Amino acid sequence: MDETGYLTFALTKGRLAEKTLTLLEQTGITCEEMKEKGSRKLIFVNEALKLKFFLAKGPDVPTYVEYGAADIGVTGKDILLEEGRRVYEVLDLGFGRCRMCVCGKPESRTLLEHHERIRVASKYPVIARDYFYEKKHQTVDIIKLNGSVELGPIVGLSDVIVDIVETGGTLRENGLEVLEEICSLSARMIVNPVSMQLEKERIQKIIMELRRQPDPGNTKRDFTGAFKKKPEPLRAV
Repeated sequence: MDETGYLTFALTKGRLAEKTLTLLEQTGITCEEMKEKGSRKLIFVNEALKLKFFLAKGPDVPTYVEYGAADIGVTGKDILLEEGRRVYEVLDLGFGRCRMCVCGKPESRTLLEHHERIRVASKYPVIARDYFYEKKHQTVDIIKLNGSVELGPIVGLSDVIVDIVETGGTLRENGLEVLEEICSLSARMIVNPVSMQLEKERIQKIIMELRRQPDPGNTKRDFTGAFKKKPEPLRAV
């Protein structure tokens, strides 16, 4: 929290920010400045509620929160697993749902079943390494890619890929399929540990108000209660 008493939110640009703001509005938290078309502002303020907001790329949100530049952040679970930042993960917001999966050509399934040494292409090398080495106990070579990882098995760069799957349409169109599911993903709220100590009552009130809102699947939002324990690097499960 800054010295003027504001709580600062770091939101992931794009759909996650839009859905987060919609959810916050349901609890009475608004920021009209963010609705201004063509605005070049970088920091948006609600003076009445003493709140500040800014937009950032998903992988940067946990960094802002860990170092105290933001008190609260919203980003995807995939980012938290990959980055391993020291933050409190306090709430599953219930939207942005997808899966982290091992994908490839159908014939690659036997390579996984027999625990053969294979090449794995992914934007998420930490998640991939953790899954294969810690859970499957399978030796693999990890190849870091930054885009179009589906090309890996198609052009022979890798045997399989580890990537986010929403509908699976892109996989099917390219002759690939989900071979194994690593974990479920969704948007998560995170909090800076020091901010939680200094503004615990205020932040907990926000969390509980958000939790009372029904998620898109008409189920109750999952309150992780992570702020009750010392933050640790997150791992894929």
